[in-house]
Amino acid sequence: MTTTESAPAAGATAEQFGERLFTAVLGAQLVQAAYLGDRLGYYRALAENASTSTELATRTGTSERYAREWLEHQAVCGVLTVDDDTAPATERRFRLPAGHAEVLTDVLSPNHVLPLARMVAGVGRHVDALAGAYRTGGGVSWAEFGPDARESQAAANRPLFLGALPRDYLPSVPEIDAVLRRGGRIADVGCGFGWSAIGLALANPDVTVDGFDPDGPSIEAARRNAAEAGVGDRVRFHTTDAALAEGGYDLVAAFECIHDMPDPVSVLTAMRAMAEPDGVVLVVDERVAERFSAPGDEVEQLMYGWSITCCLPDGLAHDGSVGTGTVMRPDTLRGYVRSAGFADLDVLPIEDDFFRFYCLR
Repeated sequence: MTTTESAPAAGATAEQFGERLFTAVLGAQLVQAAYLGDRLGYYRALAENASTSTELATRTGTSERYAREWLEHQAVCGVLTVDDDTAPATERRFRLPAGHAEVLTDVLSPNHVLPLARMVAGVGRHVDALAGAYRTGGGVSWAEFGPDARESQAAANRPLFLGALPRDYLPSVPEIDAVLRRGGRIADVGCGFGWSAIGLALANPDVTVDGFDPDGPSIEAARRNAAEAGVGDRVRFHTTDAALAEGGYDLVAAFECIHDMPDPVSVLTAMRAMAEPDGVVLVVDERVAERFSAPGDEVEQLMYGWSITCCLPDGLAHDGSVGTGTVMRPDTLRGYVRSAGFADLDVLPIEDDFFRFYCLR
């Protein structure tokens, strides 16, 4: 997936822009179909065996007529292949190519993009509430977005949080590597489903991690995930506000969550208090451009897309929110960091398409 191509410049003809919007409609339909394929178990079933519509419907407990139309849609869109498109409709056998199966069903693959489709479709279910928030200046909270937002956010980050983050990225920073090697105490602020904390524990058998998140359902899922991963003895999760947490941590980290905080300065202040005097405070957030310019590349388009439909409405659902939104540029974070009592921040030399790594001094 490319992440650097910019949007076409403004000023296209009506025909050109009409074609662009039409292509986007096709993409939106594909996202909706992918949402259904995931939720109904169609992709997982097809990853195991090629199926006719009758076989797929039987295996997933769904209607054959709907399964048939969905299969044909996926085939005409090039997601599935069909053995013989001249066969009678109920006898056509559909297959999910291996590369497509990885993107759609392999939850640990860096290419597992399906959760982003689920997030887009799931958030779209709340368009009436979003329109209302836009009119009133209010918000739509994470709790209101419900399981689609929680689960897809966690699933999208899971491959990174269990893979490159604890095994490659963080050990490349000498100060953090020293903490990991000596089995230090780590605090994971805004831990969500816990994959970042679990990944740190799996990659570093001597560390202990405390995860903090105010969202009860996320903490419940995090505890289940830690137990299933076999690290429940070294990874604990708390619904306690980070501001009330004890200190003494060697590493205090916030992975992709500061931009969501209604009061990021208070969270950063708490993180500073949680760290040992020589401890490391790390913020990982979106790799947006350092300043606004238009048109923007695909990452910038993606981050603004999340902001207008999810992150900004969630932030503004809380009284007194600063309303950061997804597009938190380095200078914005620098202002929060200094207000929280830090001297400054350093951008770490870790290359990732979507995330920027900050060490707070």
